[in-house]
Amino acid sequence: MPIHDWTRVSAGAWHDFHLAWIAEIRNALNDGLLPPDYYAQAEQIAGPLGPDVLTFQEPDVLPNVILTVHTTGSEPGGIAAASVPPRMRLTAEAEMNDYVLKRRTLVIRHSSGDRIIALLELVSPGNKSARHAMRSFVEKAVESLYRGYHLLIIDLFPPGPRDPKGIHVAIWGEFSDDPASLPPDEPLTLAAYSAGPIKRAYVEPTAVGREMIDMPLFLTPETYVNVPLESTYRAGYRGVPRRWREVLEAPPAP
Repeated sequence: MPIHDWTRVSAGAWHDFHLAWIAEIRNALNDGLLPPDYYAQAEQIAGPLGPDVLTFQEPDVLPNVILTVHTTGSEPGGIAAASVPPRMRLTAEAEMNDYVLKRRTLVIRHSSGDRIIALLELVSPGNKSARHAMRSFVEKAVESLYRGYHLLIIDLFPPGPRDPKGIHVAIWGEFSDDPASLPPDEPLTLAAYSAGPIKRAYVEPTAVGREMIDMPLFLTPETYVNVPLESTYRAGYRGVPRRWREVLEAPPAP
């Protein structure tokens, strides 16, 4: 199924689909894609930022539901793929400043060991609606990587005034002075980040009308599972109300 132009519909219509798509991705991951010691669940998190709890929620914006991947504490085993890096068209890596790596943080952990390993985020219009919202999103994405949380970010909205070169450039600019820009005819972004001592980005530019490829969700700095974005997108789209399907599927204006 081709990617739709979600700028055509209301923020509420996107958030309705957002919830359905997140649920389909969760189901796919928990139905055998993740190794046995891992599980994924959609969480709406509120409250102060903590070392194991990151929220991308903004004031006056519908709360995002982020998909978190946890491990029960065992070492990963039986992970499908990952001996070879993902084959995205744009890749980058950056070494961390020693002072950043040595920064001490007070961490409170639950005795069960349900620690966060990775975050999957679907960018919403609200994340780009104001300068503060964009800055907060980028800062928390960067903080996630500094803390060692792997990321998969899916942005089906074109660059705007707050991210004129795209969401990846906004994030990766905190690590490198020369992040690659998106091709002008591919303004949407699928970006996977490995959060080891050397941060690595695997970026696939895309566009409305294209089908999505599977994207890696890292579980360790070198190992990952591929998230079936196309099949889960199609499954989530089945429940979109007819009123909005007609808008999304209408031919583009001449």
